[in-house]
Amino acid sequence: MKADVTAQRIGRLDAVGYLICLGGIVRRELLRFFNQKERFFSALVRPLVWLFIFAAGFRNTLGVSIEPPYQTYVLYEAYVVPGLAVMIQLFNGMQSSLSMVYDREVGSMKVLLTSPYPRWLLLLAKLIAGVAVSIVQAYAFLAVAYFWETDIPPLGYLTALPAFLATGLMLGAIGLFLSSLVRQLENFASVMNFVIFPMFFASSALYPLWRIRESSETLYWICELNPFSHAVQLVRYALYVQFEPVACAVVVGVALAFFGMAVIAYDPGRGIMARRGGPPGENT
Repeated sequence: MKADVTAQRIGRLDAVGYLICLGGIVRRELLRFFNQKERFFSALVRPLVWLFIFAAGFRNTLGVSIEPPYQTYVLYEAYVVPGLAVMIQLFNGMQSSLSMVYDREVGSMKVLLTSPYPRWLLLLAKLIAGVAVSIVQAYAFLAVAYFWETDIPPLGYLTALPAFLATGLMLGAIGLFLSSLVRQLENFASVMNFVIFPMFFASSALYPLWRIRESSETLYWICELNPFSHAVQLVRYALYVQFEPVACAVVVGVALAFFGMAVIAYDPGRGIMARRGGPPGENT
């Protein structure tokens, strides 16, 4: 009986330890974010410039006709707001992965990756922390965009939260996997350029896909197969209190697939880290 109680306490201690580790990594990332105020404002500059300058200039030429989830003709500013909000998450996911490359080499993750905690827990904690930061940034952008004739219903800000959570997890998981492919910090910038800009511009973030189809069938299918397009559509529908099941299935599926590949890639026994000899310090 005493042995059973002891075993149960050890099990609880393991579970508590996992939660402490998870909470510690998330808290560290949030503190880092709130202490770097320039990072917060710089994340808002890019979408706000597009909304206030480019969207205003294209208002009369790129208006969007009636199509779901919109019930009437909408201005170009209203159309691009969901895509710009998800763009914040895209850049944040890549930036979080950039910090992962740094932390893996000389930062706190170098120590954590040699700890007895499982890799999936450490990566999940890093992913959740990045998603929390991206959601704060996305809602800050929506708060400013509210005064720009976006016509988002009040309930839409609440129903969009699960969508932002799903898209943040997907984009963060993609970034985590990419960080496993990069050995040196200076090489990550080029990888980001090959991922961020094609994903963003070849999507439904800035223009509806039917307009692209009128110009090029091939480009249309590239945009249709782009998971970022489905992330934008999921948030777009959610902001207008609607649900897009296909987009949700794609976002969740891609998130699970890339997170699984990231866990395997960071496994020193069988992934990319195994071929590189693991993170620095692990074999010492």
